[in-house]
Amino acid sequence: MILQAATYGASDRPPRGDYSRCAPDYTCPQNHAAYTAADHDTYRRLYERQAALLPGLACDAFIDALPSLGVKDHIPRFEEINERLFKATQWEIVAVPGLIPEVPFFTLLANRKFPVTDWIRTPAEFDYIVEPDIFHDLFGHVPLLFNPVFADYVQRYGQGGLKADSLGACEQLSRLYWYTIEFGLLKQKDGLRAYGAGILSSSGELQHAVHSPEPLRLPLQLERTMRTRYKIDTYQQTYFVIDSFEQLFEMTAPDFAPVYSQVMALPEIAANGEMAA
Repeated sequence: MILQAATYGASDRPPRGDYSRCAPDYTCPQNHAAYTAADHDTYRRLYERQAALLPGLACDAFIDALPSLGVKDHIPRFEEINERLFKATQWEIVAVPGLIPEVPFFTLLANRKFPVTDWIRTPAEFDYIVEPDIFHDLFGHVPLLFNPVFADYVQRYGQGGLKADSLGACEQLSRLYWYTIEFGLLKQKDGLRAYGAGILSSSGELQHAVHSPEPLRLPLQLERTMRTRYKIDTYQQTYFVIDSFEQLFEMTAPDFAPVYSQVMALPEIAANGEMAA
């Protein structure tokens, strides 16, 4: 049986990726030999551009961990990253052909396995891509998996996701993922910095998230975050800010079941911070 791709948000085209290669858990081998010279060059140029933007915008923990990815002039081999990553936090990355459904995704995270899309965008998509590719997943997500506290938070999120599925609360929990792991901001002593992968892998949103006067920036609060919708095709209109990864970990320690019940009884909040209709 060929597994099906997942679709999140809105897009004018179906997700790409060869799902016929999947094992039942949606993982597949990384076919490193299949990458072309153009693929490697795209990765190199994306890495160089994004790394140059990080000072003063990315959190210190991310900048410190980025060299752990290894090579930056071509697409790295996952097994080489895993040698360093498993020693650091007992995590590993696994290849997937694209977006995968929630339960397999949660299951991988709960077992300290992070799914990384194995294809890379085309040169025409250099500045913007609708769905995550290997550059977004590797550059944006993997460095902070070398941080023990953040790595434990991501595992806890996966464990919580499996419970949320049984409670019908995946949408509420997905908003927490979006506003922390993908688009979270951190308050450092020297100012506001990004730690979310969606910000860190975007040349435009990195500056917007940290310095633009336009978006709403709020302290992270579970109920508010779980009620707030998000944008998938524009810069975020709301960001949530933490003081430390330790705060994030401790905030997500309690049982979320009572929180879900409370949130589901309240009206949703639009992505711009206004009460949704």
